[in-house]
Amino acid sequence: MDTIYALSTAQGKAGLAVIRVSGPAAFAACRALCGAVPEPRRASLRVLRDLDGHRLDEALVFTFPKDQSFSGEETAEFHVHGSIAVVSSVLAVLGHIEGLRAAAPGEFTRRALENGRIDLTQVEALADLIDSETEAQRRQAMRVLAGDLGRKCEDWRQKLIRAAALLEATIDFADEEVPVDVSPEVTALVRDVAQALEAEIAGVGAAERIRSGFEVAIVGAPNVGKSTLLNALAGRDAAITSEHAGTTRDVIEVRMDLSGLPVTLLDTAGLRDTEDAVESIGIDRARMRAAQADLRVFLVEGDAAPDFPPLPEDIVVRAKGDLLDSPEGAVSGKTGEGLSDLVENIASTLRARAAGVGLATRMRHADAMARGLQSLNAALALLPAGEDAADLAAEEMRNAIRALDSLVGRIDIEAVLDEIFASFCLGK
Repeated sequence: MDTIYALSTAQGKAGLAVIRVSGPAAFAACRALCGAVPEPRRASLRVLRDLDGHRLDEALVFTFPKDQSFSGEETAEFHVHGSIAVVSSVLAVLGHIEGLRAAAPGEFTRRALENGRIDLTQVEALADLIDSETEAQRRQAMRVLAGDLGRKCEDWRQKLIRAAALLEATIDFADEEVPVDVSPEVTALVRDVAQALEAEIAGVGAAERIRSGFEVAIVGAPNVGKSTLLNALAGRDAAITSEHAGTTRDVIEVRMDLSGLPVTLLDTAGLRDTEDAVESIGIDRARMRAAQADLRVFLVEGDAAPDFPPLPEDIVVRAKGDLLDSPEGAVSGKTGEGLSDLVENIASTLRARAAGVGLATRMRHADAMARGLQSLNAALALLPAGEDAADLAAEEMRNAIRALDSLVGRIDIEAVLDEIFASFCLGK
């Protein structure tokens, strides 16, 4: 296998830059740059030189043997000064060492997967951790990166292997008297895994939302103060405000961190009957996006009813609270009246939805578990038939095991690898 190298920190000027080398020639590359291989996993201050002996930089050098590195290969890291010139010079020297080549995006992580250091769910979690913007996203990614989902899958897998083995024993000894009826244990094992899969599948929707972000639509009539409220929540002038009705004609999106949750606020066109063709398009889009959003905040004036029926968890507040005699149940984007209460109301509603999150975080996970659950339900339907259907039930269990294997990356993963690793930066 080739030895690869790449800058693992962000491009551009910084106080520090980390250059990583992984593969069978990593230690040879280390000797070429700094004369000797430092003691594994201990920082060593070394002078880096090019192949002609000219000084490049003074750096901290780390080395990791195969069984102690992220990639599962001999690895060297050079912590150099974060100058663009220094980084370019070191990378250029590495490029001239025989057996080394520049890494492709995500190749270090791909090698970690291929060498059994992590499973496919941990690969995805690492990508999610790098992309995380909120505390909820970070916590969710760390749980999966720690291997919790992989361990749970392995527990399910072992139970199904046990159940299949018991059934196959009855098939092998079909012509003899089997001393113990295995059906109660098999049924219990299969039902236990099926129930666990159902629970995980139910939590994927919330986990997906934490990963990608909740959508909250602000809905109301024209000039009710939707754009002003959006700007107040965002803390900046994200939307144009005007006393003229119909100013907002398209959906305006603002991404924000709301009490640790990733939220995209949607400012929609004011809902009314109009003969303006362009405004009509905006209103149609507003209705569609509001219907698709996870939560709607209806702004109403006075005693007016919402423009369309709210769902049970939707929030209805009175608009322009600064102009009302009583501020109860009202909000004002202009003065901030009731803003903190509205934020807490939105956050508590979304937190309640996020409380049901499981370890599975992607639709790929849900699809694999759904295939497994389908096979297990088929097996449970066959088990009461006893020995006559034992071979069919055992095959359904093997199908479920294969589905779980695809979840963690043991089989059938080539189709998704390129898509996953394409999102990684070069140094990962």
